[in-house]
Amino acid sequence: MPRLFPKMSMSEVDEKVRLIAEKVYASALKEEDTKDAMALFTVPEDCPIGLHEDRERALQKELAEQHSQESAKKKKNFMLKRSHSMSLSVSTDWALSLVSPLLSPTIPEPCQPEIFPDFQRVTISGDYCAGITVEDYEQAAKSLLTALFIREKYSRLAYHRFPRTTAKFLHNARDEEWREEDEILPDIWPYPHEGEDPYSMEGIPEDLNYMLQMKDGIVHVYDNAEALKQEQPHSLPYPDLETFAIDLSHVLAMIADGPTKTYCHRRLNFLASKFYLHEMLNEMAELKELKSVPHRDFYNVRKVDTHIHAAACMNQKHLLKFIKTTYQTEADRVVLEKGCQKITLKEVFNNLNMDPYDLTVDSLDVHAGRQTFHRFDKFNSKYNPVGASELREIYLKSDNYIKGEYFARLVKEVAAELEESKYQHAEPRLSIYGRSTSEWESLATWFIQHKVHSPNMRWMIQVPRIYDIFRSKKLVPHFAKMLENIFLPLFEATVNPQKHKAIHIFLKYVTGFDSVDDESKHSDHMFSYKSPKPESWTTDDNPPYTYYLFYMYANIMVLNNLRKERGLNTFQFRPHCGEAGSITHLVSAFLTADNISHGLNLKKSPVLQYLYYLAQVPIAMSPLSNNSLFLQYSKNPLREFLHKGLCFHYTKVRATGTRTNHTIVYFWKLFCPAVS
Repeated sequence: MPRLFPKMSMSEVDEKVRLIAEKVYASALKEEDTKDAMALFTVPEDCPIGLHEDRERALQKELAEQHSQESAKKKKNFMLKRSHSMSLSVSTDWALSLVSPLLSPTIPEPCQPEIFPDFQRVTISGDYCAGITVEDYEQAAKSLLTALFIREKYSRLAYHRFPRTTAKFLHNARDEEWREEDEILPDIWPYPHEGEDPYSMEGIPEDLNYMLQMKDGIVHVYDNAEALKQEQPHSLPYPDLETFAIDLSHVLAMIADGPTKTYCHRRLNFLASKFYLHEMLNEMAELKELKSVPHRDFYNVRKVDTHIHAAACMNQKHLLKFIKTTYQTEADRVVLEKGCQKITLKEVFNNLNMDPYDLTVDSLDVHAGRQTFHRFDKFNSKYNPVGASELREIYLKSDNYIKGEYFARLVKEVAAELEESKYQHAEPRLSIYGRSTSEWESLATWFIQHKVHSPNMRWMIQVPRIYDIFRSKKLVPHFAKMLENIFLPLFEATVNPQKHKAIHIFLKYVTGFDSVDDESKHSDHMFSYKSPKPESWTTDDNPPYTYYLFYMYANIMVLNNLRKERGLNTFQFRPHCGEAGSITHLVSAFLTADNISHGLNLKKSPVLQYLYYLAQVPIAMSPLSNNSLFLQYSKNPLREFLHKGLCFHYTKVRATGTRTNHTIVYFWKLFCPAVS
């Protein structure tokens, strides 16, 4: 069956839903304050030191007493606690309770194996009470169900992840049977085997002789010139703006609905209470289990930092040492060209009136601090060592006079450290701006020429939302040209890899795309189905955030389906979202993103927060980066989100790079298949 995008017309939309959605969007444009969903109680989070030490002593004593009788005691305790249990069901009851309070669970609980940890559990019995009337409850449940169906549709069509538990529930709601083969996952290119050349040009697929054309901001694929002439595109899902606007309206209307907000707020409080109760009952048991696992602790469990900018993947001391080393050994090397003048490294520093010998970490000034708070311009300037754009051009760019050699050497030194540590992996981000179609060829050539590939690294492509800058400089005539520069080379390399070998090889190690820039920047345009097509966006104003996300998602969706047909790896869309700006950004990402970075503003909307929980949308949070830019560390909702069960995993702080990078790690199949 062909994978097609189901289209809708605005005439099919409930007028009330459309008006509510427009009101929500308009209020966001006016930057109206949105009240946070506050917890009903505040409880001290830190345990007294003395109590902690008492628990440690009790644990050590308990471990000393248990040797040969360990398994027998476990089984005995497990059976005893089950007989006295007041346990909280962790089966699919939570999902079934969404539809109606009158429904009872129809899916039996799986049998607990005998080796299952003997944690205490709590059961809640009696009639379910949502804290709202039955009518409001059913309305909230239907709205949530509709939103999950929409999220599933967009995820499946783009080969993004969708949680198995929620997918099973949605299939049951449609009276369909869920099968494991129905699950849609991203296709990841396998890591080269030992001795295999990661840059090998052998076995590259042949040319399909397809025709490509950008139409309404989306690259369309045609089987041949005749199909292009008759406007009969290849059978792929091509999203349209009107259908997206309709789906967006449903979720926007939800977040303004009073009963739905009340229900979601109470459910989130309930989830947090579950965590606190489990922690009180089983904290010592979990700690005991943790200490009994051999050869695994924080330092030797595999970790992946998913938010490392390649230009900031090294720490300050590393960058300073590299600058001094190159000055000592290559001072007379030509590293820069301005106009017709070629400049050596020594002349660069002479022009800056500085001696690298006198440089310190402080004078290098590449670390974000309190002076960058709410100053995105100052934050970005930290990528310029000692505030000099020339040094950034020489050391932190892949496309310069020395063809990115210094940058490649820095990245490879970081990669060598990761490989030596064995358990650390990273996903550095490289930028594609959309100024010209040659950017991809240049970046891929840099990657292959300098042999930057590492078994401990995969790569992300970030696209800055800076169309307004390019337009003001007359670099692009309209927004569609920027989209064409970003995506057309990828389609060409997929259709005819023989002609674009470098890009084809590089794309094997790219996992996805990100949309980046300052989210707090205001846009006067209200996104709707009436928004102009990219070919008609010729003003100097930057398109709104939702506009960017839709057209990036749309092209990634078509590209992924085309690459899937060819047996190539697919890409995920993982934008910066919810760090600042309007909560409508999070609604757009709920439809289009595989996962997001930051997500701070979820705390402003209980409905969105609960939807992100139900759909288990992964969130990569960055408390230290936020502390330097938007939100004080003490106010970061990371801990709150963790307790409520939102999808992410965090480690202790690891500050890497010229900016303070974040604390989130993912245990992903692409790096550690054995763990998966």
